Amino acid sequence: MNRARVPWQRLPAPVVDLVLVTVAAVDVWLNMWEHTRLGVAPAALGCAALAFRRRFPLAVLLLTLPIALMQDIAVAVLVALFTVAERSRNRRLLVACIALTAIAGSTPWPLADVDRTMTLVNFVYSFATAAAPVLFGQLLQAQRDLARRLAEIEEAREHERALHAQAVLARERAQLAREMHDVVSHQVSLIAVRAGALQVATKDADAKEAARTIRSLSVTTLDELRTMVTLLRASGGHATELTPQPTLADLRKLVESSGTHTELSGELPPAVGTPAQRALYRTVQEALTNVRKHAPGATARVELWQDGEHVGVTVANTAPTRPSLSLPGSQQGLVGLRERADVLHGTLEAGPTVEGGYRVRLRIPLTAD
Repeated sequence: MNRARVPWQRLPAPVVDLVLVTVAAVDVWLNMWEHTRLGVAPAALGCAALAFRRRFPLAVLLLTLPIALMQDIAVAVLVALFTVAERSRNRRLLVACIALTAIAGSTPWPLADVDRTMTLVNFVYSFATAAAPVLFGQLLQAQRDLARRLAEIEEAREHERALHAQAVLARERAQLAREMHDVVSHQVSLIAVRAGALQVATKDADAKEAARTIRSLSVTTLDELRTMVTLLRASGGHATELTPQPTLADLRKLVESSGTHTELSGELPPAVGTPAQRALYRTVQEALTNVRKHAPGATARVELWQDGEHVGVTVANTAPTRPSLSLPGSQQGLVGLRERADVLHGTLEAGPTVEGGYRVRLRIPLTAD
């Protein structure tokens, strides 16, 4: 997703920092009440510190506060406040920074007779002035979060559309495979049987040869039909590519391409049947898809295990680091997994964990078929 960027965002960071340091220095020089050595030194330090505002935003703000004592509105302080607000999500910290800046801006300097009424008015004015860059920084932070969320939603929708296309393709192939197996193969078998019977019964040499040829071609056609049925039942990922049904050997590739930081552990014996391997694979696939859709930023762990005459897999993820996305879905993923487990005389458990994550656990017989 490409977004237009404002002109200042296109400039290199060092150039932006140099411009800000220069503007802040000019602002201090023109607006400082007294150009004494005691006043110029901390002001120069505060302006120079702006070059490091991205790495140490809070420390830079503290270094610029002396400038607020020496002039009413200081560019350096406002820039430092904006940087803290842009990079922090701690609302209490931001309120404290605003209050601290307002106190520095409303404190008479040099310290003399304090007019409480004017000091209070200056505090309110300084507080409102300091709140402006903080609100703008928070607005920019929210804009970045929204852009990232929209990109994640679009990516998730693309992934779901691809999965839906694969499911439709698999259903069409399965339907075509059933038609070929139940209708075409049956009729070709009848042709082969009738040709064989004619070959045995007829006395005419030409008819016998013709019947033998028909029977031979029918047997060859049956072999080719069986091969085509096998290919059509494969769950290919692309319209022009036919691949076999996934097994445990494909789990590592699935984990690596899941788009989630996932750890795979455990092994299963070679005696695990093909249907059981397929059920284990589909469980991991569905669980990792749900992690990607509903737990942005979470990490996952896939564990294969054996318990006596049963084998299984556990997929658990941590709590999301960002708010979960509100995405459309069929809500049938776990229902399908439970149905698959029931067919294999197994069980599927799914639910949230106490740490805020989610766990899916499949347990099926070792020899399930």
